[in-house]
Amino acid sequence: MGMNVLTFFEASPDEADAPTVDDLQAVTEDVWLALVGEDEVLVPRMVPPGTPFDATGVWSSSVTVSGGWAGVVTVELDEGVAQQLSARMLALPEGEPVADGDIADAVGELVNMVGGNVKSLMPGPSVLSLPAVAAGRAAFASDVAEVCRLDLAWRGAPVRICIHVPA
Repeated sequence: MGMNVLTFFEASPDEADAPTVDDLQAVTEDVWLALVGEDEVLVPRMVPPGTPFDATGVWSSSVTVSGGWAGVVTVELDEGVAQQLSARMLALPEGEPVADGDIADAVGELVNMVGGNVKSLMPGPSVLSLPAVAAGRAAFASDVAEVCRLDLAWRGAPVRICIHVPA
């Protein structure tokens, strides 16, 4: 399924215990495959560093890993992606409306699966928080720094997955 070159930020040497963009890419591909199947791949998007997530309507979610390793995993999805992904996960007929509560559950499950896989790669023991989900852009605390980011597209719409660690 392999994704090619992606826009990303790599951890600096003093953040060497952070996951790499290759780790995040592998985890994301595995989770996406499990959720939507082999016929629906994510493709790389070229986005300049520092660019805010560029979807008009957005669903975002995050989980916090704490313990042997500390970090925050976030997922931001175009609203259409969130609706289509939710319908796919719930096996709803094509075009059937998806309730906001179902979208929140699906987006939360996506970040939970990515976050759990990231947690398993890092020194432990660690615990994963419950997902926080919002209709809107993700807000980041001032005491965290982005260490890697994937900018992707699904069915032509933007998807962003990031890892932040304490600054």
